[in-house]
Amino acid sequence: MPNSLAYLILALWPLICLVMFRRMPRERAIIWSILGGYMFLPPIAVFDVPLLTLDKFAIASIAPWFICVFVLKEEVNLWPRSTLIRLAMVVFVLSVVPTAMFNGDPLFFSGGAFGQPVPPIPGLGVKDMILTVAARIVVLLPYLLARQYLANAKALRELLIALAIAGVVYSIPALIEIRFSPQINVWVYGFFQHSFDQMMRAGGFRPIVFMPHGLWVALFFFSTVLAAAALSRDSRNARGVFRALTAYLAVILVLCKSYAAIIYGLLLTPIALLTSAKTQLRVAIILAIVASSYPMLRNASLLPLDAIVSQAAAISADRARSLEFRFDNEEMLIARAQEKPGFGWGSWGRNLVRDRATGESITVTDSRWIILFGTNGWVGYVAETSLFALPLILLGWRRRTLPDGAMSPYASAVGLIVAATMVDLLVNDTLVPFTWLCGGAVLGHAEQMSPQKAESSQQSLASREPAGNRGRRPQKRRRTIL
Repeated sequence: MPNSLAYLILALWPLICLVMFRRMPRERAIIWSILGGYMFLPPIAVFDVPLLTLDKFAIASIAPWFICVFVLKEEVNLWPRSTLIRLAMVVFVLSVVPTAMFNGDPLFFSGGAFGQPVPPIPGLGVKDMILTVAARIVVLLPYLLARQYLANAKALRELLIALAIAGVVYSIPALIEIRFSPQINVWVYGFFQHSFDQMMRAGGFRPIVFMPHGLWVALFFFSTVLAAAALSRDSRNARGVFRALTAYLAVILVLCKSYAAIIYGLLLTPIALLTSAKTQLRVAIILAIVASSYPMLRNASLLPLDAIVSQAAAISADRARSLEFRFDNEEMLIARAQEKPGFGWGSWGRNLVRDRATGESITVTDSRWIILFGTNGWVGYVAETSLFALPLILLGWRRRTLPDGAMSPYASAVGLIVAATMVDLLVNDTLVPFTWLCGGAVLGHAEQMSPQKAESSQQSLASREPAGNRGRRPQKRRRTIL
C-alpha cells in the first residue's frame, strides 16, 4: 500500500506545477508539469473524488490546464481546425455512451468450488458512463494544451531538450536499480508497483523507478535517445555534447533489457541522426499506418504469426515463448471482442475471457490495442488511433503543399517518437499523458504551418549568411540547418 508520502506528493503536485509556471516560460512549465509527473509521482496511489479518479496521470494532466485557464486566465482552444480530427475527438469522448448503454446486463457465473456462489460482474450504468466520459476528457487535456502552446519550432525544441535532460536525470535512479534491484519506489513510497519477477531479465535487473513497469522505463529512454539524436543535428548547440548524450542514453536503453525498445532505438536513432526531416516524417507516417492497420490484419487472420514467432526464436527462446503466449491470449480476446465489435464490452473486466464457473480470468491483456478493442470496440479503437495518426498525415500533407522551411525539423523528430509509441502499443499498454502531449504538439505545428512562415524562415536563413555567399548552393545550406 502507498505510504503517506505518496498521497502527500500527489496532493502537492498542482502547487509544484504552479511554482514552475511562476518561474519558467509557459511552454517549459507545461512540459515539465506533465513529464515530471510521469517520472516522479507514485503509481497506483489514487484519490477517489466524485465522478473522477485522480492518479498520477490525471493529476499531471489536469494541473497545467487548470493553471492556464484559472490562474493565467488564458483561453485554451478546444477545437482543432481539421474536421476529421474534430470528429475523432468527439467520437473518442462520446463513444463510451453507447458502450454503457449496450452493456447494462450483469455477467453471471455458475458457481465456484463446492457450489459456492460467485458474485456477478456488474453491468454498466449512468455513473460508469459519466466516469468514463470525464476520464476521456482528462486524457485529452495534454493533447489540447500542446496543440495550442507547443506548436512552434521553439516549443518543439524545448520539448526535445526536456526529454534529453529528463533522460540524464532518470538515468541515475535507473542505474541504481540496475545494479542493486528495483527498490526505489519501495524506499520512497513504501510499496512495489508490479511483479518483481518481471523486473528480472538476462541474469540481472531492469529498472522501474516510479513508472508502472520496466517496459515504460525502456520506452521512455528510447524517447530520450531519439530526442538527443535530433538535437545533435542542431547547429545552434554544441553537437558533441548531444552526440555524447545520445551514446550515453543508448547505453542506458540497452541496460533496460527491453528488446522492443532496443529495436526501436537501433532502427530509428540512425534515421534521426543521418536523414532529413522529410525522410523522418515519411518513416513516422509509415510506422503510424502500419500500427493502425495491424489490428485489422490481425482480426482478419492475415498475419504470419508462426513466422514471427520463429524469427523471435532466432533471437531468444524466452522472447519467442513470451510472444507466442501473447498471440494465444490475443486469439481468445479477439473472439471475445468480436461478440460486441462496435462499441465493446466496457469496463469492470467484462472484455476478459473468464471461467464460466468461477469467473476467474483465463486471459492476460498486454497490448493497448486489444484492451481498447475489447472495451470500446472498433469505434473506440479507430477514434483513439486517429488522434495520433491523422496529425502525422496532416503534417506530411502540409509539408508537401507548402514551400521548404514551413515545417520545423523538430516536428519530424517528435513525430518519430509518436509513431514509435503507436507501434509499441501493439505489444504493450504504454500510452501516457506525455504521448498525448507529443501528439498534440505535432497537430498544432501542422495547423500553424503556412507559406508566410516558410518565407520568413528562408529570409532569416539568408540574413545569417555572409553577403558574398548569398544565392550560392541554397539546397546544401538548407540541409545543414536543422
